[in-house]
Amino acid sequence: MDLKDFLNTSYTAYHAVENIRAVLDDEGFSQVNFDSEYLPDSGYITRNGSSIVAFRLGGNKVFNIAVSHTDSPSFKIKGNVLIENDGLKRLDVEKYGGGLLYSYFDRPMKIAGRLLLDDEGGITQLVTESDYNVVIPSLAIHLNRESNEKPFLNVQKDLLPLYSQDGEGPYDFSDGRDATQTLYESLASDRVLDADLYVVPVTEAFNAGVNGEFLCSPRIDNLTSVYSSVYGLIASSPVNIDIVACLDNEEIGSGTRQGAPSFLQQVIDFISDRLCMTADEKRLAVEYGFCLSADNGHAAHPAHPEKHDPVYHCRLNGGIVIKHHVNYATDGLTSAIFKQMLESADLPYQDLYNNSELSGGTTLGLSTARQLGIRVCDIGLAQLAMHSACETVGSYDAETMMKALTYFFSTSVGEVNELH
Repeated sequence: MDLKDFLNTSYTAYHAVENIRAVLDDEGFSQVNFDSEYLPDSGYITRNGSSIVAFRLGGNKVFNIAVSHTDSPSFKIKGNVLIENDGLKRLDVEKYGGGLLYSYFDRPMKIAGRLLLDDEGGITQLVTESDYNVVIPSLAIHLNRESNEKPFLNVQKDLLPLYSQDGEGPYDFSDGRDATQTLYESLASDRVLDADLYVVPVTEAFNAGVNGEFLCSPRIDNLTSVYSSVYGLIASSPVNIDIVACLDNEEIGSGTRQGAPSFLQQVIDFISDRLCMTADEKRLAVEYGFCLSADNGHAAHPAHPEKHDPVYHCRLNGGIVIKHHVNYATDGLTSAIFKQMLESADLPYQDLYNNSELSGGTTLGLSTARQLGIRVCDIGLAQLAMHSACETVGSYDAETMMKALTYFFSTSVGEVNELH
């Protein structure tokens, strides 16, 4: 699966994990559970269908870890009831994460996520997406003359997607579907107990620029990091215990059992126990280990240079971004270790510092450092239009990130244990 296919088909965290599982299965990774007695050389554990932690065992008892997140901003559907006005039925949604709201107007979108089905007393998960599009229509400028100056948006009022029209008049608007049916019935014929459904953009990934130097797509934040981490792990020749953690719910604070780094901690405990590591060996495996928190950073916007640090302007196709801020876990030592590694691999990098009056977003970096006590460096791709329905990165940077993570998983950065 190439990067564009992964972006196009990973509509939600559930879809992303299904895609990752398929790739890992094809590459000979074995799915295990926390009660499995056997530890394969290459394996993975899932949680909630929306988070996955994969691992490969090298000879050293040291952890090389990359963390990223599977979710992206979107609109979460509330329940199974439609809202009707003037013969039009709309989906009742709320914000999921901090999306750039006006970017979601007037573009093709789908309903995607999971349905929880009653299966003879048990519950079965069905990952699904609608075979039809929905759209969020904007209010015409003739009816809102200040729309370009004051784009205030009320989610409950302005951002409900069009779902169907009542079959009034001479035409059949239902396209074979009953316009009065519930949302769930349009996605599955089985009995649905509940669901986690989202409205997501479906613009296909494309290259832009005269030389195709830009990659544009929904969900670039943070599926480019997920993709590079997984394929970097697959392509590597591990010397340490290499772990890729792709966790859900980062966009809403990582406060869930599938989003918190405690899931990663449990996988580390599981691996350590199955390898019969002593308490000292486990402590040293973390102490000498290293973690990359892979999540994109802001490229300097050509129309708004004043929004960035006056000296440090990250550029598309300028190399991997090393993120420095109190919101990130990077410090001088972890940055120096990662820079040394990139220079050994002859890969470009750039430092990101925010404008001092503006705070950047948060990542999994600090929470992972706090949970594990491991050294962490926050990295990513330089990106424009973050949290838009269609985001932009440099296409060469995406290749660089893949090479960097492959190299990371094939080396032992933990050799830098002390300052001399």
